[in-house]
Amino acid sequence: HYQIGSPRFYIEQAVDLKQVEEDLGRLQGEGKTVMLLGDDERILGVIALADGLRENSRASVKNLKESGIQHIVMLTGDNENTARAIASQAGIDDFRADLLPEDKVAVIGELLAEYGKVAMVGDGINDAPALVQADIGMAIGSGTDVAMESADIVLMRSDLMDVPTAIQLSKATIRNIKQNLFWAFAYNSAGIPIAAG
Repeated sequence: HYQIGSPRFYIEQAVDLKQVEEDLGRLQGEGKTVMLLGDDERILGVIALADGLRENSRASVKNLKESGIQHIVMLTGDNENTARAIASQAGIDDFRADLLPEDKVAVIGELLAEYGKVAMVGDGINDAPALVQADIGMAIGSGTDVAMESADIVLMRSDLMDVPTAIQLSKATIRNIKQNLFWAFAYNSAGIPIAAG
């Protein structure tokens, strides 16, 4: 019997990883997710998978920071070394790694307690509970149906530059609503006495 699993899976099965430790460290340091092929006693092979950084990720993060977003955190199920490499490439200072869906929900809860308002951007099944937990959940249009159903906003393209654009549009809409309410109250405040008078 052969099985493919994460390094954590093999550690839980008490399989010795010494023979692949160097490869694990190197590949994870390159931002790759590592899966191991083995049997019940030893590791037989190493498989490295890499999601390329989404186009415009770095520019989107930079734009968010420039627009005054206080704190940007990357939540991922990947291991810490891979997460550190991806966060560094994207320009994200804070990340949490090795997270299961319920862990992501817990982190969103912590961030809500600390910052008051939290937006979550995600695209996968594992992100859906956290999208619901956040004040504003944004799903990437190319994501899973579950993520899109869980989100408050669905970004129709897979371009992360739509995240700061959505935030700017939301702020402009609120500003417009407030201006309209102000002028409506001002008009009614002046108009009603004149009409009565």
